[in-house]
Amino acid sequence: MNSRFLQWIGYAASLIIAGSMTLSSLMKFRWVNLVGALTFSMYGFLINALPVGFLNGFIVLVDVYYLIKFYSTQETFDTLEIRADNKYLLRFLEAHDKEIKKFFPDFTYQPEMNTISFFVLRDATVAGLFLAHREKDDILKVGLDYVIPEYRDFKNGKYIYLRLRNRFIKYGFKIIKVSGTNKSYITYLKKLGFHEDKNGMYTIELE
Repeated sequence: MNSRFLQWIGYAASLIIAGSMTLSSLMKFRWVNLVGALTFSMYGFLINALPVGFLNGFIVLVDVYYLIKFYSTQETFDTLEIRADNKYLLRFLEAHDKEIKKFFPDFTYQPEMNTISFFVLRDATVAGLFLAHREKDDILKVGLDYVIPEYRDFKNGKYIYLRLRNRFIKYGFKIIKVSGTNKSYITYLKKLGFHEDKNGMYTIELE
């Protein structure tokens, strides 16, 4: 095989693995690292560098093991309702302000507006924050649906908008409405069943 081509395979594998190290989400890290290690393993065997091939082959197996474990483990989800002046809530908003502004550039904490506010817990660990208020009689307008980087795998969203659906209906809501400008967040909403309306808002019907 052309040595120049082999070099590019090695460069590509190095870049993929380096890129995986910059990811804060453990799931994304495992997937990207898996691709990089697989490419590096192939590169090692092609150039007859068996230690490189076997070492990265082992890393592939480790990544596969943790991905299987991740997708097969049943996490316990729960909500922790919070008051508007909760000190941990205020500290959480302060600590994650930069990331929150990235996904919700227009967000400003207005405690008097909160109709529903809770932390999302995964195995008793805080994974995200949900703040929303009643708009009109039957519309729940989401002000913040923030998930910390380690847990950005759509499970929080599925828990809130699917498993808590009956709770929202019980409170009298028929529609959930969200404003989205960040591309990643819009993708998240669409995967959860939201649709863009004529006003550029993203909505999902509960009934």
